[in-house]
Amino acid sequence: MVESAVFSFNHPILPSFNTCPPFLYSHTSHIPKFKTLNNVTKSFRIRAVVMGSFSLTKDQTVGARSADNCGGKHKAGRPKRVFFLDVNPLCYKGSTPSLRAFAHWVSLFFAQVSVSDPVIAVIDGERGNEYRRQILPSYKANRRKFVQPLSALQTCGKSSTGKHQLITDVLRNCNVPVVRIESHEADDVVATLVGQVLERGYRVVIASPDKDFKQLISEDVQIVMPIPELDRWSFYTLKHYVAQYNCDPHSDLSLRCIMGDEVDGVPGIQQMVPGFGRKTAIKLLKKHGSLENLLSVAAVRTIGKPYAQEALLNYADYLRKNYEVLALRRDVNVHLQEEWLSHRDVNNDEKSLANFIELLGETTWNMSRQSRSSCNE
Repeated sequence: MVESAVFSFNHPILPSFNTCPPFLYSHTSHIPKFKTLNNVTKSFRIRAVVMGSFSLTKDQTVGARSADNCGGKHKAGRPKRVFFLDVNPLCYKGSTPSLRAFAHWVSLFFAQVSVSDPVIAVIDGERGNEYRRQILPSYKANRRKFVQPLSALQTCGKSSTGKHQLITDVLRNCNVPVVRIESHEADDVVATLVGQVLERGYRVVIASPDKDFKQLISEDVQIVMPIPELDRWSFYTLKHYVAQYNCDPHSDLSLRCIMGDEVDGVPGIQQMVPGFGRKTAIKLLKKHGSLENLLSVAAVRTIGKPYAQEALLNYADYLRKNYEVLALRRDVNVHLQEEWLSHRDVNNDEKSLANFIELLGETTWNMSRQSRSSCNE
């Protein structure tokens, strides 16, 4: 639920045997609710690189390659990874809609992050925000809706073709299934499918700058996010989360309910109780666990300083509403298809992306051959 993107990470080219044709999975549900990048293969250290809620802690090491894929091999006994590509945030440069940004980041993703691993792309469905806006009208109220740039449509010669069709076509040509469920946000679709993938014994990597996915982080679920300052993708793991917040990811959702989310239009408790800050919230959650446990305990006995106790009693319903809005749903009516778990055939990647750039009016396009070749070293 963010409007910016950027990345870093590498994966070797492996023989792929994709037996299924690319396709678009579309379903209607009524459940409520560019430029060449020089490849860098050595890890490096960055200090206080900040990207919204994905701030990297001081002296945190970020590598261009996944630690368990150096040399082109998975660690012995490690399950195969399945990638989820959160499409909508990649369609922005900052807060400005940009199909060129999408093409840029997807090309880097295929060259550096997931060369032939299974990738499932997910796009927001129409009216996906309605469920949450019924609960909280301010939810994403100030978000700019992505509108297909006129120049791109004219270049394509398809004035009636929307952005979703253009994006679906390029991903389909790269042998990536595209999932779009009406009346559901992509985040909920990803959360539902992640559970199904884990049940089959795979690990998961979610490619997105969206902070909401941090509530899914575990030993088997990682995030790879775009870092605009570095023009590359970078992994964000359980260790990174603990180092950054000094608490368990299971508390992430509860913490955001208390602190609020200004970007998504979800007000925090600080607006009513200025003294109730992050430090107090983390301390209470580390002791009591989830928000619901914290509220239940506060209802029967004193849990801290008087202002915190009073805030939890007076604004319990307010916090529960935030929880309902910010929690990712796991009950979307979508089912994992076996063919989605096949290794991708990467032969059409470069051609498909080059054609896409040409449609957008680019005169030249060079898809980081150096990055791809280094993956095969």
